[in-house]
Amino acid sequence: MAPPAPPDPARRRLPLASALRLERTLLRSLLHRHGWRLLLVFVGLLLPMWGFAELVDEVREREPIAFDEPMLALARDAASPALDRFFVIVTDLGYLHGVVPFDVLLVLTLMGLRRPREATFAGIALAGSGLLNVGTKLLFARDRPTLWESITPESSYSFPSGHAMGSATLAWVVVLLAWRTRWRWPVLLLAVPFVLLVGGSRVYLGVHFPSDILAGWAAASIWAAIVYLAVFRWRMHPWRTGR
Repeated sequence: MAPPAPPDPARRRLPLASALRLERTLLRSLLHRHGWRLLLVFVGLLLPMWGFAELVDEVREREPIAFDEPMLALARDAASPALDRFFVIVTDLGYLHGVVPFDVLLVLTLMGLRRPREATFAGIALAGSGLLNVGTKLLFARDRPTLWESITPESSYSFPSGHAMGSATLAWVVVLLAWRTRWRWPVLLLAVPFVLLVGGSRVYLGVHFPSDILAGWAAASIWAAIVYLAVFRWRMHPWRTGR
């Protein structure tokens, strides 16, 4: 009786090749359908959570953060009457006289356009951001910088910055709402410099540590991403018709 023929290596490779092709097909399908949300989870949620946790550890230890005072000193050295006036205007626009009225106007406009899901996202993200900021400040009770007497003194706690968190939350909201429209890049190009200026104004005026600003940006990103993913879920997106 003849011995059995050895198995053909080419045949053994066929199931493996088919499995790899199926895996690549499924991966491409996943990225095509959910790539934007996966990117949002990583960039808007996971990275800021890591950064915020690192800052919280430092603040809890009540030890100075290495870059805080040197950056405040640089801001102080750059001070001038013209910059004072400019950053006072920026800081006013970054909260009571700019961001807050725009928040209200945005939600009312979305409601007027009969976009209930978009209005819900904006309303929860913007109002919730303010409430979270107040609660977080009370939780960590970090004192304001005292390197010099500010021309715009503040009496509340410092961590995280309310101006930074409020302006960044608004930026995230309008960018996320505009992302699937032709206004994506114009909105992004306006939002990013505004957020940076507002955060920089708080350091320049000496009412926040730079770490307060970073924490405010991180918290805003985390909150806006969570609300977006909760409101629009995995198969929905802003401005989608027929819902």
